[in-house]
Amino acid sequence: MPDALSITASSVDPGLLTLPWSTPLAEWPSSHIVYLPKGISRHLVRFANLSGRVVAIKETTEAMARREYDMLGNLARLDAPCVERVAVIAGRTDASGEHLPAALVTAHLKFSLPYRALFTQVLRPDTATRLVDALAALLVRLHNVGFFWGDVSLSNTLFRRDAGAFAAYLVDAETGELHESGLTPGQRAHDLDVARTNIAGEIMDLEAGGRLEGGVDAIAIADGIVSSYHSLWAALTDRETFRADEAWRLTERVQRLNALGFDIGEMSIQATADGTRVSIQPKVVDAGHHQRRLLRLTGLDVEENQARRLLNDLDEFRARISRFEDEDMAAHEWLTRVFEPVVKAIPWDLRAKLEPAEVFHQLLEHRWYLSQGKGKSVPLAEALSSYIDDVLRHRRDEATLMGPSTETVSLPVLTGSSPIIDDEDVELDWRDLV
Repeated sequence: MPDALSITASSVDPGLLTLPWSTPLAEWPSSHIVYLPKGISRHLVRFANLSGRVVAIKETTEAMARREYDMLGNLARLDAPCVERVAVIAGRTDASGEHLPAALVTAHLKFSLPYRALFTQVLRPDTATRLVDALAALLVRLHNVGFFWGDVSLSNTLFRRDAGAFAAYLVDAETGELHESGLTPGQRAHDLDVARTNIAGEIMDLEAGGRLEGGVDAIAIADGIVSSYHSLWAALTDRETFRADEAWRLTERVQRLNALGFDIGEMSIQATADGTRVSIQPKVVDAGHHQRRLLRLTGLDVEENQARRLLNDLDEFRARISRFEDEDMAAHEWLTRVFEPVVKAIPWDLRAKLEPAEVFHQLLEHRWYLSQGKGKSVPLAEALSSYIDDVLRHRRDEATLMGPSTETVSLPVLTGSSPIIDDEDVELDWRDLV
């Protein structure tokens, strides 16, 4: 290993020293490479094994690598949805002493995929809309902490399934700027205009490649991020005025924000000049209301929509089992008697298909459809067996999706069936769950 090689990291993984940094990234041997679907990038990006986990390695200039490394660290401290930084590798040279580009190393976000890998044949309008809505929510969160992206696009974003929707994560902060005093309306508008232009181009590119369902309007999809962004931004920041005797409007505003997944850290309340009306405006709005409640009650750290769905099931469980007046006790019982046994019942060979919270959400959906079809409530045990056999077994793995070194991922043809779940094996009292 050349003496000039330098590694910058908050905690250095010894495995970094074993990677072939003296070889251009494009020529790394297959023994180090993990073949995952990836988005379009102006730089060469490849995935590699590092101490039992997958990391993304991007070749760039040392200045840009260090800048993006610092930016990702700042965003992480602000709890913004982004990939985790690992290290900057500088001072690379090949066997003949020729200079090689620096490298930024980030952790691969488990169960996440670039937008092109979220469909197998063509992109349907509803999927495109959900992706754009997720990107709009991400942009609002980033703008809320003062981050100007500069290059908003589907390609610079990773998506994770979130109870029927998607959760978006920033994956490329190369052009970003962080403004502690917040962003101006002009900066926000510029990011939104860039997003609209890039999304339209990305959707048109799919159309040109025959990967867009007929009748889909690329411009209309791109325009969707503008309306979705403005709607969410207004819900979070607009000033609202009401009569002094309408104090319930305060509670209503908080509940609307909570339904969007946000908490209010501070609220400004001012009486108007005539003293008969009150004007309110949220000052500090943090995302993750349902995530934090579920984490506090159960220790489960999941996406926002997943948390909302799991909390609904927890609350229904508490209502059915009326002996639990204490919320914490009910949460413990639900976790140990409902959620954990369902997760344990998933066969080992299927556990990389989806993350546990998404499996549980889909199971509840599957149970609802079965109950609708039969005209009666289907026991959870029966729904679980059906879901494993008819749905989960035929999904591709999304924990670390292996495949050919291309941007197209095909669904495998799977056969076979799962055994019927034995009620005793999953350690559940199914009488409480019908």
